[in-house]
Amino acid sequence: MRNHSANTALGLGCIAFALILAFIWIPFDTDTGLVERSRGRYIVGDGLAPTMAAVFILISGVMLLLERGAENHHPNRHNMFFIGAIIACGVIGILLMRWTGPAITSVFGGEEYRLLRDTVPWKYMGFIVGGVVMIFGMIAFVEERLSWRALWIALAAVAGIILLYDVPFDDVLLPPNGDV
Repeated sequence: MRNHSANTALGLGCIAFALILAFIWIPFDTDTGLVERSRGRYIVGDGLAPTMAAVFILISGVMLLLERGAENHHPNRHNMFFIGAIIACGVIGILLMRWTGPAITSVFGGEEYRLLRDTVPWKYMGFIVGGVVMIFGMIAFVEERLSWRALWIALAAVAGIILLYDVPFDDVLLPPNGDV
């Protein structure tokens, strides 16, 4: 029997997760396909962003499988702690995305967040705070220190996502605004 490394285990886990996302979770959780045609124009479907995420997870899993290291380490507690910490950064970021907009709106907005969720600046608040905390937290954990560089990278990444995903499309709502 072949000796499996931590990279092999993580790679297989990523590939399995990506396939479950792409072929089970996303099709059963979205109402539209990847791209829809409506009134003579193409619009982004509900399944496009999560399918792209699944593709990136799949590519990452394949890259982990193909990586050859000098040592063949088995999965251990340190690996599980690392994965848990990265997941915790993601969960905290998602919770901040979900609740920052409604919390700030209840203090300063005057109206119900549901009515403001597609207007500037309200539609970006949760995405910016949650996204920056998520990315900054992951970078800080991996580098084992807090840095201004990590904060600027997180801000640039979130701004890039907004510019590429929200600004060009009139009918797209950034997370979590489509679910509120």
